Amino acid sequence: WVLKEYNLRRHYETKHADKNKNMDMEQRLQKAEELKRGLKSRQALFKKAKSQGQAAVKASFILAEEIAKSARPFTEGDFIKNCMIKVCDEVCPEKRQLFLNVSLSRNTIAERVDQLSINLKEQLVKKGKYFIAYSLAVDESTDISDIAQLSIFIRGVDSSLSVTEEFLALRPMHGTTTGHDLYEEVSRCVNEMELPWEKLVGLTTDGAPAMCGHRSGLVAKIREKMQEENATGELTAYHCIIHQEALCGKALKMEHVMSIITRTVNFIRAKGLNHRQFKAFLTELETEHGDLPYHTEVRWLSQGKVLQRCFELREEICLFLDSKGKDTTQLRDEMFLCEMAFLCDITSHLNAMNLQLQGRDHVISDMYSTVKAFKTKLTLWETQMRKENLSHFPSCQTMKEKLSTSAFPSAQLADKIGMLAADFRRRFADFEAQKSRLELLGNPFAVDVESSPPNLQMELIDLQCNDALRAKYAAVGAAEFARFLPDTMPQLRIQAAQTLSMRVIVYVARWSRGVSQPDLEMELADIADKDIWVSKFKRLTADLEDVARQKAVLAQNHKWRDIENLPKTDQLVFETWNAIPDVYVNMKKYALGVL
Repeated sequence: WVLKEYNLRRHYETKHADKNKNMDMEQRLQKAEELKRGLKSRQALFKKAKSQGQAAVKASFILAEEIAKSARPFTEGDFIKNCMIKVCDEVCPEKRQLFLNVSLSRNTIAERVDQLSINLKEQLVKKGKYFIAYSLAVDESTDISDIAQLSIFIRGVDSSLSVTEEFLALRPMHGTTTGHDLYEEVSRCVNEMELPWEKLVGLTTDGAPAMCGHRSGLVAKIREKMQEENATGELTAYHCIIHQEALCGKALKMEHVMSIITRTVNFIRAKGLNHRQFKAFLTELETEHGDLPYHTEVRWLSQGKVLQRCFELREEICLFLDSKGKDTTQLRDEMFLCEMAFLCDITSHLNAMNLQLQGRDHVISDMYSTVKAFKTKLTLWETQMRKENLSHFPSCQTMKEKLSTSAFPSAQLADKIGMLAADFRRRFADFEAQKSRLELLGNPFAVDVESSPPNLQMELIDLQCNDALRAKYAAVGAAEFARFLPDTMPQLRIQAAQTLSMRVIVYVARWSRGVSQPDLEMELADIADKDIWVSKFKRLTADLEDVARQKAVLAQNHKWRDIENLPKTDQLVFETWNAIPDVYVNMKKYALGVL
């Protein structure tokens, strides 16, 4: 509804004419400016309140994101807010109300995290519509409550050859975990995200039979689905490259060495008294290291750390076990020490390779180069070991210098390296089958045009003769160069997109295991020996029983308001668990997950 000029004039002449009749034009203009300023100041007041409210909501979202990223309980929001208020009182007390307006209650944090999750999913669905190729990585494992958890990751490439790598879904599976069950969950996830089946080019699994079965496995089922959807592309299936590298390490067949080491470490660390005495013993001897780390089978890198530390402290460990009346004959045997030194060195090399393969945004061609280089190193080490050249085996070199009666078993250990190399060749044979494709992405300027697919040959010649593109490749490297391929080379761009989208690791999915069972058992044994924490849990039990007793009495007398004033049981539990040191990480994960 728009007021007419006539209505405005009539209102002014009947209501305000006498008030302003003695003003000249300049005074009238000044009065109009004053009224405008008054209006703007009142509007600014509302705008300021609105902007402050928006800032408080934004701050709440930011903190909710940080709490979720750090896997903290949602009740941490109240603790953070209390800290903020105390800091504000000291630094800027006049802005206390602004900090009080930031809502960080448990329910608010849960709601914020849920909204963030929905928004991220919407963004991923939107991006997925523009993928020209994508691959999936799938891992199924059982959590601490014996529920199978299916983790699904996606890596997609759009028309600009920009790579998106995200966690797609975590699906609990309460029944069987056959290939058909896995396929149903993956298929449901792909359809929910509105991803086209014809753009799927790669599938990485953990190598389990339910994943890789030729007839009823997940890979076979997805290939059948792609045929039903009339997908023209071929699905390339891989076994997680880091998982395969860890399995190759078992080809050494040196479990007898590792079992003795693990048994020794567990004797020292499982009992709190032994652990304290051992650390005090090392302190008295002024050793370089003050403790022994744990080893658990599901943490592949821990084996190398345990072996290295045990080898460096081998004499101190024997002395300590002697003081406890334990037999140390095996730990002092020269052949055992040689095998331990070799296992320490070769595991160190495997771990170095493992770390090179880890991380986000790795290109498959670079990972293939890493594996290829390691196989070449194994051939060199085998040859040098037969010649007793221990340049790359420092622990073996140390043992060789200290041997008194027997010669260093170089031939036997060289055979072990040969077995490891053979297992690498067998397990990574599927990468050799993709050698030409991987080399095309790794260095297209060194590829032999004649041996390349016919649909790429003309574009490859144009590329290799283009000095500007060659200079760009030298400047940005293989991972980024694909984005600079011109639109006049569509086949090369499609080939690059398909190769870039391949995700050949699923080690990130290992977080879904949540808790390491062996470590949890060790932590429980350790904390049971600490009187301070035992008494804390006893006090928690007594407090919970007291609250329950008071609540029952008040409910019997219908004193509902008094019940609301009683301590919150969940808050008591969370406060107790938050007080537990972070060294008991598996216990805290398990407890907070249950809570």
